[in-house]
This record gives sequence, structure tokens and C-alpha cells, in this order.
Amino acid sequence: MGKKNSKNLSIIDKELKIEGSISSTGKLIIKGQVTGTIEGDVVIIAEDGRVNSSATKVSSITIGGKFKGEVTATKELIILATGTCAGKVECKDLIVENGGILNAEVSCKTSSKVSAGKESGAFDTHKLKKGKQIEL
Repeated sequence: MGKKNSKNLSIIDKELKIEGSISSTGKLIIKGQVTGTIEGDVVIIAEDGRVNSSATKVSSITIGGKFKGEVTATKELIILATGTCAGKVECKDLIVENGGILNAEVSCKTSSKVSAGKESGAFDTHKLKKGKQIEL
């Protein structure tokens, strides 16, 4: 009873367009279009998914489609090879796969991991010199 049900699954399908606020526990998969605010545990934006959000607050978000707006991820933000993220990002861990697009103001809070490239760990940001630009 006191334990969260991690098996909760909600899907916003391709044909669905939602405007407003979404609050979800468990996993939320977005294949359609969402305009508004999102609050939840795990959010996955599928390749066909589109999100335009003034405020998204989640534990973890994986972007395979398009995200525009502000997102706060207390754990991780992952941009897949098919994903695009634009706006303002605050997260703990940031992963951008090869081909993924990140065009945002980024703030990694107490992050131990920021990576870009193929899978995980294409480079270690701790080895970068201050002010040096990187190409994703």
C-alpha cells in the first residue's frame, strides 16, 4: 500500500491531442501531441510524439520525438538519436545519443554524468577544460 505501483502505464496515442495539465504516476508514453504542463515519474516521448510545455517536472524523461519548453528531471534526461529538445533544461544526468538535437539552456544539478555520442559515456565532461566547446 505505501509503495508506488511502478507498473502504472499511460499512453497518449498518435491520434490524441491534449491541451492542459497532465499528472501521472508510473510511466507515461506520449505518441501524440501535448501542449501544457506535465508532472510525473517517467515520461517517454516517442518518435511521433510532440510536447510543447511551459513546465514539465519529472524524475526521468526520454525524448525520441520533439520537446519544446522547460523541463526539470530530478534523475535523468535522455535525448535519443531521433529526438529534439529545445528550451530550458534542468537535470541531474544528461545523455544525448548520436544524432539527437539539444538546443537549450542547460543546468545539470549535482550531476555526475553528462554524455553525448553513441551509447553512454562518449566523453567525460570532467576532462574538458573550462570554456572549451564540444560538438554533439
